[in-house]
Amino acid sequence: MITAYLYTFVSILVVSVISLIGVFFLPSRKYIFLFISLAVGALLGDAFIHLIPEAFEKSSNTTVTGALIILGILLFFILEKFLHWHHHGEDADDDHIHPIGKLIFFSDSVHNFLDGIIIAASFIVSIPVGIATTIAVILHEIPQEIGDFAILLHSGYTRRRALVLNFLSALTAFVGALAFFAFGTLAESLVAYSLPLAAGGFIYIALTDLIPELHKTKQAKHSFYQLAAVLLGVFAMIALTFLD
Repeated sequence: MITAYLYTFVSILVVSVISLIGVFFLPSRKYIFLFISLAVGALLGDAFIHLIPEAFEKSSNTTVTGALIILGILLFFILEKFLHWHHHGEDADDDHIHPIGKLIFFSDSVHNFLDGIIIAASFIVSIPVGIATTIAVILHEIPQEIGDFAILLHSGYTRRRALVLNFLSALTAFVGALAFFAFGTLAESLVAYSLPLAAGGFIYIALTDLIPELHKTKQAKHSFYQLAAVLLGVFAMIALTFLD
């Protein structure tokens, strides 16, 4: 059991470091629109290709699972409303920060929390299964973390603060692993309810916040690049299904 704990926390540390990858792919804000597009594809691909199918697979009631996806969308709608209200009441120094940055931080934290539970559960099964799961999570995180970093920059955060927030959200995977080791079956059952909520959040962010931002680009050439980046994000998530 001690070996499983050690492997779990080392693996999560490696996954968390992946959150820093965005800084190497975004040398200039000039190309943020491409990485926002990649984020759209990665979020939608993750929601429809990974999270929702897995949620239905773990579900004992598909109607409840479908309702939880809708609830996830509505929860993020309410959360964004709250952030907008709070945003308008903040000091002028913070007015340049768009609420979408806080939304992506929250949604990514939930997602990483679930990853922590999944990695911990895999290492309890066996070390090889845990390592295979960790590799899949790492490959899954790369396109998403690049996109998340771009969204945080686009929201008005400095590169340093965006990097710190991305890393902090990644660390919630440790919380997920600790929850699994502390509560076991109860923590695993939480995944079945959290997956559709997270999927709803990803769908909401991609469709209501990010795609409208892409429409602000009017040049035909840039629109073509945007579509290509969105498709790249989706295809990356499809490719990862072969590693599951």
